[in-house]
Amino acid sequence: MAFRRQIVRATLQNANGNNFAQLARAGGRCLSSASPSSSAAPADSPPQLPPFDHRPKPYKGPSAEEVLQKRKTYLGPSLFYYYQKPLNIVEGKMQYLFDESGKRYLDAFAGIVTVSAGHCHPEILKAIVEQSELLQHATTIYLHHAIADFAEGLAEKMPGNLKVVYFVNSGSEANELAMMMARLYTGNLEMISLRNAYHGGSSNTIGLTALNTWKYPIPQGEIHHVMNPDPYRGIFGSDAAGYAKDVEDHIAYGTSGRVAGFISETIQGVGGAVELAPGYLKMVYDTVRKAGGVCIADEVQTGFGRTGSHYWGFETQGVIPDIVTMAKGIGNGLPLGAVVTTPEIASVMSQKIQFNTFGGNPVCSAGGLAVLRVLDKEKRQQHCAEVGSHLIGRLGDLKEKYDIIGDVRGRGLMVGIELVTDRKEKTPAKAETAVLFEQLRDLVFTVSESRRTVLTV
Repeated sequence: MAFRRQIVRATLQNANGNNFAQLARAGGRCLSSASPSSSAAPADSPPQLPPFDHRPKPYKGPSAEEVLQKRKTYLGPSLFYYYQKPLNIVEGKMQYLFDESGKRYLDAFAGIVTVSAGHCHPEILKAIVEQSELLQHATTIYLHHAIADFAEGLAEKMPGNLKVVYFVNSGSEANELAMMMARLYTGNLEMISLRNAYHGGSSNTIGLTALNTWKYPIPQGEIHHVMNPDPYRGIFGSDAAGYAKDVEDHIAYGTSGRVAGFISETIQGVGGAVELAPGYLKMVYDTVRKAGGVCIADEVQTGFGRTGSHYWGFETQGVIPDIVTMAKGIGNGLPLGAVVTTPEIASVMSQKIQFNTFGGNPVCSAGGLAVLRVLDKEKRQQHCAEVGSHLIGRLGDLKEKYDIIGDVRGRGLMVGIELVTDRKEKTPAKAETAVLFEQLRDLVFTVSESRRTVLTV
Protein backbone atom coordinates (compact mmCIF):
# COMPACT_ATOMS: atom_id res chain seq x y z
CA MET A 1 0.00 0.00 0.00
CA ALA A 2 1.10 3.57 -0.63
CA PHE A 3 1.26 5.84 2.39
CA ARG A 4 1.54 9.62 2.38
CA ARG A 5 2.05 10.49 6.03
CA GLN A 6 3.39 8.97 9.17
CA ILE A 7 1.10 9.23 12.18
CA VAL A 8 1.33 7.76 15.63
CA ARG A 9 -2.29 7.66 16.76
CA ALA A 10 -3.63 6.94 20.24
CA THR A 11 -7.29 5.96 20.38
CA LEU A 12 -7.36 4.10 23.68
CA GLN A 13 -10.66 4.91 25.34
CA ASN A 14 -11.04 1.74 27.33
CA ALA A 15 -7.82 1.58 29.37
CA ASN A 16 -7.51 2.35 33.03
CA GLY A 17 -6.19 5.89 33.37
CA ASN A 18 -3.30 4.98 35.65
CA ASN A 19 -2.20 2.18 33.35
CA PHE A 20 -2.06 4.43 30.30
CA ALA A 21 -0.46 7.29 32.21
CA GLN A 22 2.27 4.93 33.38
CA LEU A 23 2.94 3.83 29.82
CA ALA A 24 2.91 7.42 28.58
CA ARG A 25 5.57 8.34 31.13
CA ALA A 26 7.73 5.59 29.67
CA GLY A 27 6.95 6.53 26.08
CA GLY A 28 10.17 8.41 25.44
CA ARG A 29 12.12 5.17 25.47
CA CYS A 30 10.28 4.05 22.34
CA LEU A 31 11.90 6.85 20.35
CA SER A 32 15.41 6.27 21.65
CA SER A 33 16.70 5.32 18.19
CA ALA A 34 15.51 8.60 16.61
CA SER A 35 17.73 11.66 16.33
CA PRO A 36 16.94 14.03 19.20
CA SER A 37 17.34 17.77 18.92
CA SER A 38 19.48 17.59 22.06
CA SER A 39 21.91 14.96 23.30
CA ALA A 40 20.36 11.50 23.51
CA ALA A 41 19.36 10.13 26.89
CA PRO A 42 20.99 6.91 28.09
CA ALA A 43 19.34 3.73 26.91
CA ASP A 44 16.69 2.51 29.30
CA SER A 45 14.90 -0.77 29.82
CA PRO A 46 11.66 -1.22 27.85
CA PRO A 47 8.42 -0.18 29.60
CA GLN A 48 6.46 -2.96 31.26
CA LEU A 49 2.71 -3.41 31.40
CA PRO A 50 1.26 -2.80 34.86
CA PRO A 51 -0.27 -5.74 36.78
CA PHE A 52 -3.71 -6.87 35.62
CA ASP A 53 -6.06 -9.21 37.44
CA HIS A 54 -7.01 -11.52 34.59
CA ARG A 55 -5.57 -14.82 33.48
CA PRO A 56 -6.36 -15.76 29.85
CA LYS A 57 -7.77 -19.20 29.19
CA PRO A 58 -5.37 -21.77 27.70
CA TYR A 59 -5.65 -21.57 23.93
CA LYS A 60 -6.19 -24.86 22.10
CA GLY A 61 -7.10 -23.57 18.66
CA PRO A 62 -5.10 -23.41 15.41
CA SER A 63 -1.74 -21.63 15.34
CA ALA A 64 -1.11 -18.24 13.78
CA GLU A 65 0.47 -19.95 10.77
CA GLU A 66 -2.58 -22.20 10.29
CA VAL A 67 -5.01 -19.29 10.61
CA LEU A 68 -3.01 -17.22 8.13
CA GLN A 69 -3.01 -20.06 5.62
CA LYS A 70 -6.80 -20.46 5.93
CA ARG A 71 -7.26 -16.73 5.39
CA LYS A 72 -5.15 -16.86 2.24
CA THR A 73 -7.08 -19.88 0.98
CA TYR A 74 -10.67 -18.94 1.80
CA LEU A 75 -10.86 -15.17 2.28
CA GLY A 76 -10.56 -12.39 -0.27
CA PRO A 77 -7.08 -11.27 -1.39
CA SER A 78 -7.90 -7.63 -0.54
CA LEU A 79 -7.57 -8.45 3.18
CA PHE A 80 -4.30 -7.36 4.74
CA TYR A 81 -2.71 -7.76 8.16
CA TYR A 82 -0.29 -5.86 10.34
CA TYR A 83 3.31 -6.77 11.12
CA GLN A 84 5.72 -8.99 9.28
CA LYS A 85 4.66 -11.74 11.67
CA PRO A 86 0.92 -11.15 12.26
CA LEU A 87 -0.61 -11.47 15.71
CA ASN A 88 -3.08 -14.26 16.43
CA ILE A 89 -5.41 -12.52 18.91
CA VAL A 90 -7.55 -15.04 20.80
CA GLU A 91 -8.88 -13.21 23.86
CA GLY A 92 -9.63 -9.71 25.08
CA LYS A 93 -10.33 -8.24 28.49
CA MET A 94 -10.97 -4.54 29.02
CA GLN A 95 -7.95 -2.61 27.68
CA TYR A 96 -5.88 -5.71 26.87
CA LEU A 97 -5.62 -8.32 24.14
CA PHE A 98 -3.97 -11.74 24.42
CA ASP A 99 -2.29 -13.81 21.71
CA GLU A 100 -2.17 -17.59 21.40
CA SER A 101 0.73 -17.82 23.83
CA GLY A 102 -1.03 -15.74 26.48
CA LYS A 103 1.12 -12.66 25.87
CA ARG A 104 -0.68 -9.48 26.83
CA TYR A 105 -0.89 -6.35 24.65
CA LEU A 106 -2.28 -2.92 25.39
CA ASP A 107 -4.96 -2.35 22.75
CA ALA A 108 -4.26 1.32 22.08
CA PHE A 109 -6.21 1.16 18.81
CA ALA A 110 -9.40 0.08 20.64
CA GLY A 111 -10.41 -2.37 17.91
CA ILE A 112 -10.09 0.38 15.27
CA VAL A 113 -11.73 2.98 17.51
CA THR A 114 -14.59 0.63 18.31
CA VAL A 115 -14.16 -0.77 21.83
CA SER A 116 -15.48 2.20 23.80
CA ALA A 117 -15.99 0.48 27.17
CA GLY A 118 -13.42 -2.33 27.18
CA HIS A 119 -13.21 -5.79 25.67
CA CYS A 120 -15.80 -8.16 27.14
CA HIS A 121 -17.10 -5.61 29.63
CA PRO A 122 -19.14 -7.69 32.13
CA GLU A 123 -22.23 -5.44 32.19
CA ILE A 124 -22.43 -5.24 28.41
CA LEU A 125 -21.89 -8.99 28.05
CA LYS A 126 -24.63 -9.62 30.59
CA ALA A 127 -27.13 -7.55 28.63
CA ILE A 128 -26.21 -9.29 25.37
CA VAL A 129 -26.40 -12.81 26.83
CA GLU A 130 -29.68 -12.20 28.68
CA GLN A 131 -31.35 -10.88 25.53
CA SER A 132 -29.88 -13.69 23.40
CA GLU A 133 -31.44 -16.25 25.71
CA LEU A 134 -34.87 -14.63 25.34
CA LEU A 135 -35.03 -13.53 21.70
CA GLN A 136 -32.14 -13.21 19.28
CA HIS A 137 -33.95 -11.75 16.32
CA ALA A 138 -37.15 -9.90 15.54
CA THR A 139 -37.58 -7.16 12.97
CA THR A 140 -39.42 -3.86 13.30
CA ILE A 141 -42.62 -5.35 11.85
CA TYR A 142 -43.24 -6.49 15.44
CA LEU A 143 -42.99 -4.53 18.67
CA HIS A 144 -40.06 -5.06 21.02
CA HIS A 145 -39.00 -2.80 23.84
CA ALA A 146 -35.23 -3.07 23.25
CA ILE A 147 -35.10 -0.97 20.07
CA ALA A 148 -37.46 1.65 21.53
CA ASP A 149 -35.49 1.86 24.79
CA PHE A 150 -32.21 2.20 22.91
CA ALA A 151 -33.57 4.87 20.56
CA GLU A 152 -34.86 6.84 23.55
CA GLY A 153 -31.50 6.60 25.31
CA LEU A 154 -29.63 7.72 22.20
CA ALA A 155 -32.00 10.60 21.44
CA GLU A 156 -31.50 11.89 24.97
CA LYS A 157 -27.80 12.31 24.19
CA MET A 158 -28.47 14.53 21.16
CA PRO A 159 -28.76 18.34 21.14
CA GLY A 160 -31.45 20.41 19.47
CA ASN A 161 -34.20 18.63 17.57
CA LEU A 162 -32.13 15.57 16.65
CA LYS A 163 -34.67 13.11 17.99
CA VAL A 164 -35.45 10.51 15.30
CA VAL A 165 -33.23 7.41 15.16
CA TYR A 166 -32.63 4.90 12.37
CA PHE A 167 -30.58 1.83 13.30
CA VAL A 168 -28.26 0.17 10.79
CA ASN A 169 -25.29 -2.22 10.95
CA SER A 170 -22.18 -0.15 10.19
CA GLY A 171 -20.75 3.31 9.64
CA SER A 172 -20.75 2.90 5.86
CA GLU A 173 -24.43 1.98 5.94
CA ALA A 174 -25.19 4.94 8.22
CA ASN A 175 -23.49 7.37 5.83
CA GLU A 176 -25.29 5.81 2.85
CA LEU A 177 -28.63 6.43 4.55
CA ALA A 178 -27.67 9.97 5.58
CA MET A 179 -26.71 10.85 2.00
CA MET A 180 -29.99 9.48 0.69
CA MET A 181 -31.91 11.50 3.30
CA ALA A 182 -30.07 14.67 2.30
CA ARG A 183 -30.87 14.20 -1.38
CA LEU A 184 -34.53 13.34 -0.79
CA TYR A 185 -35.12 16.17 1.65
CA THR A 186 -33.44 18.91 -0.36
CA GLY A 187 -34.34 17.71 -3.84
CA ASN A 188 -30.69 18.30 -4.81
CA LEU A 189 -28.07 15.72 -5.80
CA GLU A 190 -24.63 17.22 -5.28
CA MET A 191 -22.77 16.34 -2.07
CA ILE A 192 -19.68 18.00 -0.62
CA SER A 193 -17.01 16.18 1.35
CA LEU A 194 -13.50 17.04 2.51
CA ARG A 195 -10.27 15.91 0.92
CA ASN A 196 -8.52 13.36 3.17
CA ALA A 197 -11.91 12.21 4.49
CA TYR A 198 -13.06 8.65 5.08
CA HIS A 199 -16.80 7.91 5.17
CA GLY A 200 -16.93 4.25 4.15
CA GLY A 201 -16.11 1.77 1.43
CA SER A 202 -19.51 0.86 -0.01
CA SER A 203 -20.34 1.69 -3.61
CA ASN A 204 -21.88 5.04 -2.65
CA THR A 205 -19.84 6.13 0.36
CA ILE A 206 -16.63 5.43 -1.52
CA GLY A 207 -17.47 8.62 -3.39
CA LEU A 208 -17.52 10.62 -0.14
CA THR A 209 -14.17 9.13 0.85
CA ALA A 210 -11.20 11.12 -0.44
CA LEU A 211 -8.20 8.86 0.12
CA ASN A 212 -7.13 6.99 -3.00
CA THR A 213 -5.89 4.01 -0.97
CA TRP A 214 -9.52 3.16 -0.24
CA LYS A 215 -11.16 4.10 -3.57
CA TYR A 216 -11.91 1.73 -6.44
CA PRO A 217 -12.27 3.19 -9.96
CA ILE A 218 -16.06 3.07 -10.14
CA PRO A 219 -18.69 5.79 -10.82
CA GLN A 220 -19.00 7.99 -7.75
CA GLY A 221 -21.67 10.42 -8.86
CA GLU A 222 -22.27 14.09 -8.00
CA ILE A 223 -19.76 14.33 -5.15
CA HIS A 224 -17.30 17.20 -4.74
CA HIS A 225 -14.24 17.32 -2.47
CA VAL A 226 -13.14 20.65 -1.04
CA MET A 227 -9.92 21.77 0.61
CA ASN A 228 -9.11 20.04 3.89
CA PRO A 229 -8.88 22.46 6.86
CA ASP A 230 -5.72 20.79 8.17
CA PRO A 231 -3.92 23.11 10.64
CA TYR A 232 -0.60 21.28 10.18
CA ARG A 233 -0.38 20.80 6.41
CA GLY A 234 -3.16 22.98 5.00
CA ILE A 235 -2.21 26.10 3.04
CA PHE A 236 -4.13 28.36 5.43
CA GLY A 237 -2.81 26.74 8.61
CA SER A 238 -5.38 27.20 11.39
CA ASP A 239 -7.22 30.01 9.58
CA ALA A 240 -10.68 28.50 9.17
CA ALA A 241 -11.92 31.42 7.06
CA GLY A 242 -9.61 30.57 4.16
CA TYR A 243 -10.86 26.99 3.98
CA ALA A 244 -14.49 28.06 4.41
CA LYS A 245 -14.11 30.48 1.49
CA ASP A 246 -13.01 27.52 -0.65
CA VAL A 247 -16.34 25.81 0.08
CA GLU A 248 -18.23 28.96 -0.88
CA ASP A 249 -16.24 29.28 -4.11
CA HIS A 250 -16.68 25.61 -4.96
CA ILE A 251 -20.44 25.82 -4.61
CA ALA A 252 -20.49 28.94 -6.77
CA TYR A 253 -18.17 27.69 -9.52
CA GLY A 254 -18.10 23.89 -9.26
CA THR A 255 -21.76 23.00 -8.69
CA SER A 256 -25.20 24.04 -9.90
CA GLY A 257 -25.31 26.40 -6.95
CA ARG A 258 -27.70 24.14 -5.05
CA VAL A 259 -26.37 21.20 -3.04
CA ALA A 260 -27.86 18.28 -1.14
CA GLY A 261 -25.46 18.34 1.75
CA PHE A 262 -22.04 18.58 3.34
CA ILE A 263 -20.48 15.77 5.38
CA SER A 264 -17.38 15.75 7.53
CA GLU A 265 -15.67 14.17 10.48
CA THR A 266 -14.61 16.56 13.25
CA ILE A 267 -11.32 14.73 13.67
CA GLN A 268 -10.40 12.75 10.57
CA GLY A 269 -9.63 9.25 11.80
CA VAL A 270 -8.38 7.20 8.86
CA GLY A 271 -6.88 10.40 7.46
CA GLY A 272 -4.47 10.66 10.40
CA ALA A 273 -6.16 12.15 13.48
CA VAL A 274 -6.52 15.55 11.78
CA GLU A 275 -8.68 17.95 13.80
CA LEU A 276 -10.42 20.55 11.67
CA ALA A 277 -9.35 24.19 12.02
CA PRO A 278 -11.22 25.87 14.90
CA GLY A 279 -14.46 27.54 13.83
CA TYR A 280 -14.51 25.91 10.40
CA LEU A 281 -17.80 24.02 10.66
CA LYS A 282 -19.78 27.02 11.88
CA MET A 283 -18.86 29.00 8.76
CA VAL A 284 -19.30 26.08 6.37
CA TYR A 285 -22.66 25.00 7.81
CA ASP A 286 -23.97 28.52 7.19
CA THR A 287 -22.73 28.47 3.58
CA VAL A 288 -24.15 25.01 2.85
CA ARG A 289 -27.56 25.81 4.30
CA LYS A 290 -27.77 28.98 2.20
CA ALA A 291 -27.14 26.75 -0.84
CA GLY A 292 -30.12 24.57 0.09
CA GLY A 293 -28.12 21.75 1.67
CA VAL A 294 -28.15 19.95 4.99
CA CYS A 295 -25.13 19.36 7.24
CA ILE A 296 -24.09 15.84 8.23
CA ALA A 297 -21.69 15.06 11.09
CA ASP A 298 -19.86 11.73 10.81
CA GLU A 299 -19.37 10.70 14.45
CA VAL A 300 -18.35 7.12 13.70
CA GLN A 301 -14.99 7.61 15.42
CA THR A 302 -15.32 10.83 17.44
CA GLY A 303 -18.63 10.11 19.17
CA PHE A 304 -19.50 8.83 22.64
CA GLY A 305 -17.09 10.98 24.63
CA ARG A 306 -13.86 9.98 22.94
CA THR A 307 -12.77 13.61 22.50
CA GLY A 308 -13.04 14.10 26.26
CA SER A 309 -14.20 17.71 26.12
CA HIS A 310 -17.57 16.82 24.58
CA TYR A 311 -19.82 13.80 24.05
CA TRP A 312 -19.98 14.46 20.30
CA GLY A 313 -17.13 15.68 18.15
CA PHE A 314 -19.25 18.30 16.36
CA GLU A 315 -19.82 20.03 19.70
CA THR A 316 -16.15 21.02 19.73
CA GLN A 317 -16.95 23.26 16.75
CA GLY A 318 -20.03 24.82 18.34
CA VAL A 319 -22.51 23.53 15.74
CA ILE A 320 -25.64 21.38 15.59
CA PRO A 321 -25.86 19.23 12.42
CA ASP A 322 -29.05 18.29 10.62
CA ILE A 323 -28.06 14.61 10.50
CA VAL A 324 -25.59 12.67 12.65
CA THR A 325 -24.14 9.28 11.75
CA MET A 326 -22.48 6.92 14.21
CA ALA A 327 -21.15 3.37 14.57
CA LYS A 328 -18.09 1.69 16.15
CA GLY A 329 -18.18 2.92 19.77
CA ILE A 330 -21.97 2.76 19.84
CA GLY A 331 -21.83 -1.03 20.19
CA ASN A 332 -18.42 -1.74 21.78
CA GLY A 333 -17.83 -4.34 19.05
CA LEU A 334 -21.39 -5.22 18.07
CA PRO A 335 -22.28 -4.70 14.37
CA LEU A 336 -24.27 -1.58 15.06
CA GLY A 337 -24.68 1.89 13.56
CA ALA A 338 -27.25 4.66 13.65
CA VAL A 339 -28.47 7.79 11.92
CA VAL A 340 -30.11 10.50 14.03
CA THR A 341 -31.96 13.40 12.43
CA THR A 342 -34.87 15.79 12.89
CA PRO A 343 -38.53 14.78 12.51
CA GLU A 344 -38.80 17.05 9.46
CA ILE A 345 -35.95 15.38 7.58
CA ALA A 346 -37.02 11.91 8.73
CA SER A 347 -40.46 12.43 7.25
CA VAL A 348 -39.12 12.17 3.69
CA MET A 349 -38.33 8.51 4.27
CA SER A 350 -42.04 7.73 4.55
CA GLN A 351 -42.45 8.26 0.79
CA LYS A 352 -41.49 4.61 0.34
CA ILE A 353 -40.85 1.57 2.55
CA GLN A 354 -37.60 1.99 4.47
CA PHE A 355 -36.64 -1.26 6.18
CA ASN A 356 -33.53 -2.84 7.65
CA THR A 357 -33.64 -6.53 8.57
CA PHE A 358 -30.98 -6.42 11.26
CA GLY A 359 -30.95 -2.72 12.19
CA GLY A 360 -31.85 -2.41 15.86
CA ASN A 361 -32.36 -6.13 16.41
CA PRO A 362 -33.01 -7.05 20.08
CA VAL A 363 -29.49 -8.26 20.88
CA CYS A 364 -27.70 -5.25 19.38
CA SER A 365 -30.21 -2.86 20.94
CA ALA A 366 -29.80 -4.39 24.39
CA GLY A 367 -26.02 -4.28 24.03
CA GLY A 368 -26.04 -0.72 22.69
CA LEU A 369 -28.17 0.55 25.56
CA ALA A 370 -25.81 -1.17 28.01
CA VAL A 371 -22.90 0.65 26.35
CA LEU A 372 -24.58 4.03 26.89
CA ARG A 373 -25.17 3.20 30.54
CA VAL A 374 -21.62 1.99 31.13
CA LEU A 375 -20.11 5.07 29.51
CA ASP A 376 -22.15 7.25 31.87
CA LYS A 377 -21.71 5.10 34.97
CA GLU A 378 -17.94 4.82 34.59
CA LYS A 379 -17.52 8.46 33.46
CA ARG A 380 -15.64 7.49 30.30
CA GLN A 381 -15.84 10.96 28.78
CA GLN A 382 -14.12 12.42 31.84
CA HIS A 383 -11.60 9.59 31.67
CA CYS A 384 -10.80 10.46 28.06
CA ALA A 385 -10.33 14.10 28.99
CA GLU A 386 -8.02 13.39 31.92
CA VAL A 387 -5.87 10.66 30.41
CA GLY A 388 -5.84 12.35 27.01
CA SER A 389 -4.64 15.62 28.53
CA HIS A 390 -1.81 13.80 30.27
CA LEU A 391 -0.91 11.90 27.11
CA ILE A 392 -0.91 14.98 24.89
CA GLY A 393 1.26 16.82 27.41
CA ARG A 394 3.81 14.02 27.58
CA LEU A 395 3.85 13.64 23.80
CA GLY A 396 4.41 17.38 23.56
CA ASP A 397 7.45 16.94 25.79
CA LEU A 398 8.75 14.29 23.40
CA LYS A 399 8.21 16.64 20.47
CA GLU A 400 10.47 19.19 22.14
CA LYS A 401 13.14 16.53 22.49
CA TYR A 402 12.92 14.66 19.19
CA ASP A 403 12.99 16.35 15.78
CA ILE A 404 11.33 13.33 14.17
CA ILE A 405 8.01 14.36 15.77
CA GLY A 406 6.58 17.02 13.50
CA ASP A 407 3.17 17.40 15.10
CA VAL A 408 1.17 16.31 18.14
CA ARG A 409 -2.57 16.80 17.77
CA GLY A 410 -6.05 15.67 18.72
CA ARG A 411 -8.38 15.67 21.70
CA GLY A 412 -9.07 13.28 24.52
CA LEU A 413 -8.09 9.81 23.43
CA MET A 414 -8.14 10.50 19.71
CA VAL A 415 -4.57 11.70 19.41
CA GLY A 416 -1.99 11.71 16.63
CA ILE A 417 1.76 12.22 16.31
CA GLU A 418 3.07 12.95 12.84
CA LEU A 419 6.61 11.71 12.14
CA VAL A 420 8.80 13.62 9.69
CA THR A 421 12.45 13.62 8.65
CA ASP A 422 12.49 17.40 8.19
CA ARG A 423 10.26 19.66 10.26
CA LYS A 424 10.47 22.55 7.80
CA GLU A 425 9.61 20.51 4.71
CA LYS A 426 7.42 18.07 6.71
CA THR A 427 8.88 15.14 4.78
CA PRO A 428 7.19 11.87 5.82
CA ALA A 429 9.47 9.64 7.91
CA LYS A 430 8.52 6.42 6.12
CA ALA A 431 11.53 4.26 6.92
CA GLU A 432 11.64 5.32 10.56
CA THR A 433 7.94 4.68 10.96
CA ALA A 434 8.30 1.18 9.54
CA VAL A 435 10.98 0.41 12.15
CA LEU A 436 8.85 1.76 15.00
CA PHE A 437 5.87 -0.12 13.67
CA GLU A 438 7.57 -3.46 14.25
CA GLN A 439 9.42 -2.51 17.44
CA LEU A 440 6.34 -1.27 19.28
CA ARG A 441 4.64 -4.61 18.85
CA ASP A 442 7.45 -6.28 20.73
CA LEU A 443 7.29 -3.77 23.57
CA VAL A 444 3.84 -3.49 25.09
CA PHE A 445 1.74 -1.94 22.36
CA THR A 446 -0.48 -3.03 19.52
CA VAL A 447 0.02 -1.07 16.33
CA SER A 448 -2.11 -0.05 13.38
CA GLU A 449 -1.71 1.65 10.01
CA SER A 450 -3.91 3.50 7.55
CA ARG A 451 -3.80 5.77 4.49
CA ARG A 452 -0.94 7.50 6.21
CA THR A 453 1.35 5.10 8.03
CA VAL A 454 -0.20 4.95 11.49
CA LEU A 455 1.27 3.65 14.68
CA THR A 456 -1.04 3.47 17.67
CA VAL A 457 0.60 4.00 21.03
